[in-house]
Amino acid sequence: MQQQAIIAKNLYYTYETGKNKVEALKGVDLSVNNGEIFGFIGPNGAGKTTTIKLLLGILIPEKGELALFGRAPSNTETRRTIGYMPEIADYYRYLTPVELLTMYGNIFGIEKKLLHERINKLLKLVGLGEVSNRLMRTFSKGMMQKVSFAQALINDPDLLILDEPTSGLDPVARKKMREVIQDLKATGKTIFFSSHELSEVELVSDRIAILNKGRLLAVGSAKDLLGGKAEGQSLESYFLNMIGERI
Repeated sequence: MQQQAIIAKNLYYTYETGKNKVEALKGVDLSVNNGEIFGFIGPNGAGKTTTIKLLLGILIPEKGELALFGRAPSNTETRRTIGYMPEIADYYRYLTPVELLTMYGNIFGIEKKLLHERINKLLKLVGLGEVSNRLMRTFSKGMMQKVSFAQALINDPDLLILDEPTSGLDPVARKKMREVIQDLKATGKTIFFSSHELSEVELVSDRIAILNKGRLLAVGSAKDLLGGKAEGQSLESYFLNMIGERI
């Protein structure tokens, strides 16, 4: 039996907006195996961001159970094992990539020599080795995405949570990121991958979950989800059919 990196049971979360209440999650059950690339898709307002905030320990479920590697998301040791790439790479732009990664490495308490080596390795990995000491205020959106990806890897995490990681990347950079994600999986890392780029999710994920209006509609490999459907049907068409059936 595979160890589970993420276990969520009957998760509920409600936002209060003035006098109104919005049920963001309605009884979500989810499991992600250790060493798995898990795609997480849904339309805007489906509850994806809420789920990620719960995984990061930013929010606490009002009902249900959630564990990462058998521990609460808010546990200090749990947080040390997580790398997070946010949807928007909103970092202080008057730093260089080296300075930013040094700051994050210091937060994690990484030894100075190891941190220096890791920063050089990561910036080369994401294709920013030649601009590592340039101020990020000169960077394009795609370059900032690469910085954000390196930041998520600085603590050598066991679980990598990626929110729209390929946004702003050109086709060559997207292919490179897919390759890096596959390489990380080969080393035993678990990747939780949320994106609107369904073709990217289909290409890289071992299993995919579809969320809509706070409820989980389907979970499975792309092959299983598309099995029995029209020949040549893509994940995108399947997804649109699933959402359309429940609007």
